Amino acid sequence: MKGVTTPLSTAAIMPSPVLLWRFKVLLFLIWGVSCCKISWDSVMRMSANLRDLFLYEAFLYYNPLLLMTMMVWFWGINLWVFAQANVNYAKIFDLDQNHLSHREIWKCATWMTMIVPTSMTAYLYLYSHGEVSLAASQPVLLYAVFAMALIFPFDIFYLSSRYFFLRTVWRIVFPFQAISFADFFLADIFTSMSKVFSDLERSVCRMVHRQVATIAWFEADSVCGSHAVAIPIVLVLPYLFRLFQCLRQYKDTREKTTLLNALKYSTAVPVIFLSALKYHVFPDNWVNIYRPLWLLSGVVNSLYSFYWDLTRDWDLSCFTRIFKFSRPNALSYLLYGRKWVYFWVIGTNLILRCTWTYKLSSHLRHNYLTVFAITALEIFRRFQWAFFRVENEWNKMNSKQNIQLSTIDKPNDEQKLLDPNGYSV
Repeated sequence: MKGVTTPLSTAAIMPSPVLLWRFKVLLFLIWGVSCCKISWDSVMRMSANLRDLFLYEAFLYYNPLLLMTMMVWFWGINLWVFAQANVNYAKIFDLDQNHLSHREIWKCATWMTMIVPTSMTAYLYLYSHGEVSLAASQPVLLYAVFAMALIFPFDIFYLSSRYFFLRTVWRIVFPFQAISFADFFLADIFTSMSKVFSDLERSVCRMVHRQVATIAWFEADSVCGSHAVAIPIVLVLPYLFRLFQCLRQYKDTREKTTLLNALKYSTAVPVIFLSALKYHVFPDNWVNIYRPLWLLSGVVNSLYSFYWDLTRDWDLSCFTRIFKFSRPNALSYLLYGRKWVYFWVIGTNLILRCTWTYKLSSHLRHNYLTVFAITALEIFRRFQWAFFRVENEWNKMNSKQNIQLSTIDKPNDEQKLLDPNGYSV
């Protein structure tokens, strides 16, 4: 009896999972309100003439990581929908048995959601209270922690998944091998995060030159200033990587559609560099020559990309099949087979394709809140795009398997002649 009652007493002491979840949510809300209150009070302590410049710099350091956190949350939602719709995403991306599920992705996103705003709050608080050197160390420590967590060589913190991610990034930068689905899928996501990479480059540049927690960077002629040549170069790199992937695919398959896809990514290059010319040409030349060319290239890039999404990346014949969940779910009832989903995705994709041109143009980067919002909307567009792109690939894989099975099961004429049971009298 003593051995039997011990587990029961232990179970009675342990709180229920629902109570633990509510307690965690309460702690999360308290933390969020505290960060907002401390950040607001810290900003209000600054002088009005320096407040906007300082917030501009704070966003430069922290908005890339905030947008990355947003992307991780969205990717977890993607994986959850794939699992509910019986889409074998592990087979599509050629993942091993230790791949991360949506729960583990959300766990990583939760930690990122807590760490990044906490560091930003400490940065604002320390700077507003005169601790400039300590404030300058906050983004540096944060970037170092994220870099170490990504490249840590020991078997902790999802080593196999981190290795798969880094290997895929290496294959994107150096496309010397056959391009897999995971390679160009991640490269497409990188094109939507070109602004994130541009701000990361500027942040690291300021850290290397020890200019953190200053406002000298706002000057046009500073090393890491808003007119730096590195900005358009970093913006264009994801598109060049994707273009080289398409050329590699053409070399392997000789399909002409890969060349048309490469042409699509090449249309982003004039948008980026024509915009950057504003800071390096005379104002009259910009207004009369380069600005009309920039507008034309922006229209071509937006419409070409929109056309390619609808006709190549997505299969409109089974547009909402991915939301047909294996078990009854309110989200599946809301989205599956609904016409408004069809119009919503096509309409928002067209609008956000056009607004993304604003983001690629470095001469339209003065309102940091507007640029942050447009970048977040582009990440949301890519989140929608991922559903139908993966579904289209899954349907192609199933159709190929069905064709292979049908050809194996169907005997040819020679087999019919050799088979004695095949004769009929």
